[in-house]
Amino acid sequence: MSKVILKNVVKQFGSATAVDNLSIEIQDKEFAVLVGSSGCGKTTALRMIAGLETASSGDIFIDDLRVNDLPPRDRDIAMVFQNYALYPHMNVRENMGFGLRIRKIPEAEIASRVQEAADILGITELLARKPKELSGGQRQRVAVGRAIVRKPKVFLFDEPLSNLDAKLRVAMRAEISKLHRRLGATIIYVTHDQVEAMTMADRIFIMSKGVLQQHGAPMEVYSQPANRFVAGFIGSPAMNFVEASLLAEGGDLFISGNAFRVKAPAAFRPALQAHRGHPVVFGIRPEDIATHDPALPDPGNTLTARAEVVETLGSEIFVHLACGSDTLVARMPVPEQAIDVGQTLPFSLNMTRSHVFDKHSAQTIV
Repeated sequence: MSKVILKNVVKQFGSATAVDNLSIEIQDKEFAVLVGSSGCGKTTALRMIAGLETASSGDIFIDDLRVNDLPPRDRDIAMVFQNYALYPHMNVRENMGFGLRIRKIPEAEIASRVQEAADILGITELLARKPKELSGGQRQRVAVGRAIVRKPKVFLFDEPLSNLDAKLRVAMRAEISKLHRRLGATIIYVTHDQVEAMTMADRIFIMSKGVLQQHGAPMEVYSQPANRFVAGFIGSPAMNFVEASLLAEGGDLFISGNAFRVKAPAAFRPALQAHRGHPVVFGIRPEDIATHDPALPDPGNTLTARAEVVETLGSEIFVHLACGSDTLVARMPVPEQAIDVGQTLPFSLNMTRSHVFDKHSAQTIV
């Protein structure tokens, strides 16, 4: 397997820039996920690596070989598409071996590779079936098997699970992750689903409007987002954002919103001092909001809010809160005493896990 490097890659369609100065390095045997909302440039980047799109400028390397001018068949990659792209008149065995047959691979080796891939994916009993006789999950396995038999340097996955139902997506995420460990493959995987990115990736590359926003291990980008976009995109439910200002009082620094005031942790103060009196955006994840016992003292991290909606998910609840004109979502275990819609309660915030962003640049301050 091989590493993939993109250096200052740009892709323009007329006056529109789909990928803007993208520089990434994906290591040998790494599972890298390009993630972002629709139109962010992630699929265009993948198609340039595959050779299905030509870069307007910049360099693309696979295993230290510049491949910009190589046709797709000479790049030694295998791609799994969103729509599976199986030939309807061929059975599974023929679909999986078709690419090898075009490359004049001996029939005995084709049979051996197809059988090996079928064993890995657990689809041996499907080899004689036509695509119309397969379920969505089975078709997806065949599409992956067709890539495996190629034994390429790099596997490219373009939103391969988006056509599956929620339960099957979970199962296939696990299957692809196990496949990566078994093959020791270099995989570049594109998705708009941040849950897929968090659960599957060794490293996540988050894109927006053609620009790479941040990359890192899943928990790194989750706990240390570079900016407000990353903070809001990674995590479900999304991080809560409230416009606020920073006020100094009695040696302490407070984050003051429309209808609340909480004390900034001591570790935050050096970074926040320069922003005193300036508008900022306060961010707190839903799981870092919990009900507060009014009999206990307030350490400076509580606010009072009204429950607008309570969503029960069995093991946990989502509570949609109104705090003045601001809205927040809390994610917490099911409490012993039910929270009623319309009830006003004190809630405590885990301030050490909160974030503050510059309102104008949207970059993370802490």
